Amino acid sequence: MAQPLTIFDVAGRAMSAQLVRMNTTASNLANAGGVAGSEADAYRSMKPVFKTSYDKASGMATVDVTQVVTAGPAPTKRHDPNNPMANADGDVWESAVDETREMVDMLETARTYKNNVEVLQTAKSLILDTLRLGK
Repeated sequence: MAQPLTIFDVAGRAMSAQLVRMNTTASNLANAGGVAGSEADAYRSMKPVFKTSYDKASGMATVDVTQVVTAGPAPTKRHDPNNPMANADGDVWESAVDETREMVDMLETARTYKNNVEVLQTAKSLILDTLRLGK
């Protein structure tokens, strides 16, 4: 029989999921404005797919990342014959990363991660206070 989830498990898994989200956002921002010689080679934004997991033993829910998928608009074709990445027709494909949206996602992710750190700190503090009462 599996052990029931603790608040530490729940917050830890949520922090892991937010770390994946932060890494995909950072990758998207790093590739904003990047160009390629073909649409197939052009960078596409990535987003994690989250799944809520319920623990019947504890009654708590947590989150897991099930996969990372490409999302958002297709790369934009632009005529730029002087670009070394241009194809035979002089076209390049620019990644369609929305930098503003990615920055908002990054701020939200950082805030959510910080909230989970605070949950862990509060739980730890409550456990220590409870132990002190027993002395």
